[in-house]
Amino acid sequence: MLTLASELWEFMRVRKRFWMLPIFVMTGLLSSLIMFSQGSAVAPFVYALF
Repeated sequence: MLTLASELWEFMRVRKRFWMLPIFVMTGLLSSLIMFSQGSAVAPFVYALF
């Protein structure tokens, strides 16, 4: 996982694609929210997002 993050950072740094960083961060946050909220009290709020 760390190598993937470092390769993405290297790609963005070399090619000056820093606008992609918020996309990757939000995708990671939403996926972790979905993964950790299965069977918990947060589940109804996650389903409202979709």
